[in-house]
Amino acid sequence: MRLNFQVQGDGFPLIILHGFLGSLDNWRFVSKKLSASGKFYSLDLRNHGDSPHSEIMNYSAMVHDLREFCADQKIAEAHLLGHSMGGKVAMQFMLENPALVDKLIVVDIAPKTYPASQRALLQALRDLDLSRFQSFGEIDAALSPAIKKPALRSFLLKDLARGPTKDFRWKIDLDALIKNYDELTKNIPLSGPSNKPSLFIRGGQSKYIQDEDLPLIKRWFPKAQISTIQSAGHWVQADAPTEFLRIVLNFLA
Repeated sequence: MRLNFQVQGDGFPLIILHGFLGSLDNWRFVSKKLSASGKFYSLDLRNHGDSPHSEIMNYSAMVHDLREFCADQKIAEAHLLGHSMGGKVAMQFMLENPALVDKLIVVDIAPKTYPASQRALLQALRDLDLSRFQSFGEIDAALSPAIKKPALRSFLLKDLARGPTKDFRWKIDLDALIKNYDELTKNIPLSGPSNKPSLFIRGGQSKYIQDEDLPLIKRWFPKAQISTIQSAGHWVQADAPTEFLRIVLNFLA
């Protein structure tokens, strides 16, 4: 598995991992700002973006992909930042490969099992007959009865691409994601704890990290700092980019 990636800047490496149904494109603004302070690698995880597809989709496989990526790029140590699903990958990677990670940043996810709350969304994407549509606007309108929030539909439309004959196709491997979705809701296979510096950033309008999750985070990451951006939801970096960048840069300084 050779992951698609982009690299910007120079200096100590920082690797960023997007969330479920996301891609490195979601982090372009943040990556441009962060690249001024280091060498910034933004990755597409397997079955997402322009990375290869596979029927295997679990956290151990994604950790293996990241380990291969570091070896290919000759990265001996890096800061690691992961959002949501990517945050779980980042946590497991650091616990299994402590020598490769200097500092860990986890965005709006805890080391626990979550409800399978995205199943209806995945089914709405599966039910679309992409051959019927001529424009992104038509697809947006077709998704609106099942997916009410315009911002979420806009996010999902980034997973679409046009083929050589201008027909639409999913960049994500939708079949693999649906098949393995239950696996992705599970907790990571924790081993540790880790005494490396870590930062957990949560959105004040999000329910992904609750106050009752904080002792669990501290159990596995005793040196964890917890920062809450009250105005942000689950996509913290998009909802409050200036505050998000300030917190991240202060932690990495």
